[in-house]
Amino acid sequence: MTSPSPAPSPLTPEEIAAVRRPYRAASLLPGRAYHDPAIHDFEREHWFRRDWLIVGREEDAATPGTYFLAEVDDEPIIVVRGRDGVIRAFYNVCRHRGTAVVEEPCGVAVRFQCPYHAWIYDLEGRLIRAKHTDDLDDFSLETSGLAAVRVATWQGFVFVSLDAQAPALADWLGDLVTHLDRFDFGALRVAHTVTYEVDANWKFIAENYSECYHCPGIHPQLNKLTPYDLGGDYAPDGPWQGGWMELVDDAETMALDGGHRAGRPSMAGITDVDDRRIYYYLLWPTTFLSIHPDYLLVHRLEPAGPDHTRIVCQWLFEAATIAAPGFDPSDAIGFWDLTNRQDWHVCELQHRGTRSRSWIAGRYSNQEPSVHAFDLMAVDRYAGDGIESRRTVRERYDVPPPKEGADGQATDIAAVLLPRSAARAKRRSRARTSR
Repeated sequence: MTSPSPAPSPLTPEEIAAVRRPYRAASLLPGRAYHDPAIHDFEREHWFRRDWLIVGREEDAATPGTYFLAEVDDEPIIVVRGRDGVIRAFYNVCRHRGTAVVEEPCGVAVRFQCPYHAWIYDLEGRLIRAKHTDDLDDFSLETSGLAAVRVATWQGFVFVSLDAQAPALADWLGDLVTHLDRFDFGALRVAHTVTYEVDANWKFIAENYSECYHCPGIHPQLNKLTPYDLGGDYAPDGPWQGGWMELVDDAETMALDGGHRAGRPSMAGITDVDDRRIYYYLLWPTTFLSIHPDYLLVHRLEPAGPDHTRIVCQWLFEAATIAAPGFDPSDAIGFWDLTNRQDWHVCELQHRGTRSRSWIAGRYSNQEPSVHAFDLMAVDRYAGDGIESRRTVRERYDVPPPKEGADGQATDIAAVLLPRSAARAKRRSRARTSR
């Protein structure tokens, strides 16, 4: 059986090559990558409907019968924990006439009953009652259950993929699994949630998250606690990028009132080194994980068109910390709500400005290799040619990385490209070894 041909790229070979150059010679994504509805449709079909995406937390369906609703690229989904304790996901679509089976965004159920004609499904998605169908030709309850969606969990997060052919989640995550295995995020609990509506393309928001070049001017409060030029990057082997920033001596976390924790203890797994850092991870395509000594901040992007993004932001703490007398996370919430709004404002300005016919793809500063890294993940997927571009890693933010090539010049593009199949094979081998 032959593999299907890759979809035609929405970018030209010249546009792809311009981003794939070594970052000191590379250009940003072209403007139409952010504004063209056809390119957004490509991303919907080939990224959001195929990759693994976080839709919630295991605590959102903690006990048998509990459920929550989610959407993945406008597809309605029910996530429910069955009587056997297993989390499952289904399209929230009755097999009769397509009515949404469940209306409430979350709750507890013993079964699901379609509000239109009362077809009843159990928590495992099986159709168990459909009145007036007993004499139909070629109809059976056994083949008419809710359509299943692939679901998996990692570190307390619930992922779904609409692609039956997608690799297993553990393989898809690459070495992020082992990289973060000292933590137990599954034991954390959500203390606060804020949903933002941002009039900007989701990739602008991801690029903004990937650098702190803008921090002195946009985030003076943040830059005071973690100066923009103190930190470093990781060299990922998988669909993620990450790095850290260093807390100044008198700061304990990212919070109002000078970055003090108000007595909150460190999270489980935090080492002495971790206790002096803030870690930032971008999990392709739309999740940000920001690890603080005392809490985890999660941003989950929900693209709602080329020019609008919904962002669900959650603050997670240890359950014991939340249960402690006097627990008050308002200092952490207030700090990041301020920082978020500063970011969203400048992303909206960028989205507005790049619509101008005067704007052509700009260049990366020497503070933006991580923006280039995100853009490389995007162009590799636009191209669909099996190439996985090698990303530049800054070991220290205060020292620009050396130029590529022994002669101090940018290397030829062939030297910075790797066959994606080889990279995937290495990840699969590593995953098998770690089991």
